[in-house]
Amino acid sequence: MVSPELIRRYPFFSGLNMEQINFLAKVADEEILEEGHYLFREEEETNQFFLLIEGAVGIIFELPAREVEQKLSDQFARKLQTKDIVVSTVSPGDVFGWTGLVPPHVATAGAKTLTPCRIIAFDTKELMEKFEDDCRFGYVMTQKAAQVMRDRLHDMRIESLAYFQAE
Repeated sequence: MVSPELIRRYPFFSGLNMEQINFLAKVADEEILEEGHYLFREEEETNQFFLLIEGAVGIIFELPAREVEQKLSDQFARKLQTKDIVVSTVSPGDVFGWTGLVPPHVATAGAKTLTPCRIIAFDTKELMEKFEDDCRFGYVMTQKAAQVMRDRLHDMRIESLAYFQAE
């Protein structure tokens, strides 16, 4: 559990009442992570979403490394050597891992710490159960997750254009 006062500070949680903030605090854990830690990878099942308190997290895609000759057998076995491409950077105060809130709860990208980080991880399984009882809570959180999705799609579009123009 983390302090409800810590959660209340962040704009993502505005519009929630104190009971909802207290519930979020109850299903949350604070973590300190080293640089280079993968929080989740693309296509993994996710059961958390995160609030970044300190540091920087990269939203990444793992793409085949162009500078490495890939064997045909490795391509068929899906054992390609990859390179992480950062498509968006999460800053302190931002949330990420929205796929933990949206069925089918499968990551559409990866997340990796770019610096040492302090995060809060929220258990979305417990949250989803609470949303069944408190539909307004679920609605507000879903709307906020949709805003994060919109922003990430915009960032990804800009980064993709930059990446392909650099070639």
